[in-house]
Formats: sequence, structure tokens, C-alpha cells
Amino acid sequence: MNSPSQQWRDHAQYDMETARAMHESGRYLYVLFCCQQAVEKTLKALIVHRSHQFPPRLHNLSRLAQEAGLPDNHAFADDLRELSAYYIQSRYPEEIGEIASGVTSEISAEALGKTEKILTWLNSMMTS
Repeated sequence: MNSPSQQWRDHAQYDMETARAMHESGRYLYVLFCCQQAVEKTLKALIVHRSHQFPPRLHNLSRLAQEAGLPDNHAFADDLRELSAYYIQSRYPEEIGEIASGVTSEISAEALGKTEKILTWLNSMMTS
């Protein structure tokens, strides 16, 4: 059976595959949501990997990065804050329509690219 850390990583990979599928189908808002979820789950995998404890039930990526022991000024700090905002905004019906209308294919593709870089970086910390 996979370790708890690997289980989190597997779920994150599933979310990335879903994000790519949503991009291909033109459902760009959900790309952003799935990207956030992939990073959240990978951060939780890193927390489990390092602490051997169940990760906190947080969704704020910056807070999770702190819990994982990442420095405050790491290269992806701004990207984590941006992705966290999409998580919050995509969960409330009164905001979904407004936000979805502003999410373009280009924004979606950019989020996918940033997320892939973040995941590569985070996963590199769990290969040892």
C-alpha cells in the first residue's frame, strides 16, 4: 500500500490531470480550482513526508507552505497566494459567474504552467 505521503501525491496528480482536461474543454475557472487543489495536496504530502503527521486542515497555500517548513521568501510565494485566491473565489456562487467570465484560455494555461513548476519543485523535496 502507498504511504500517506504518496497518497496525497497521487490525489494531486489526479487534480492536475483534471485541470488539463478542464483546460481542453474550455472550463477555465475549474482549471484554476484544480491547480490550487493539486498544490494544496502536494504541500500536504510534503508535510506528511517531513513530519509523519496528518497535515492541518487548511486550504491557504501560504500557510501550508509554512507548515511544510518552506521559507517565507521562496520562489513561488506569489504564485501560492494567487492560487489560494482562486480557491476561495471559486467556491461561492455569487462570485463564480463574475470570476469565470474573466478567466481566459491564456490565464488558464499560465496557471497550469506555474502549477507544474510548483509541483516539480515540491516533489523534488520528497525524492530523498
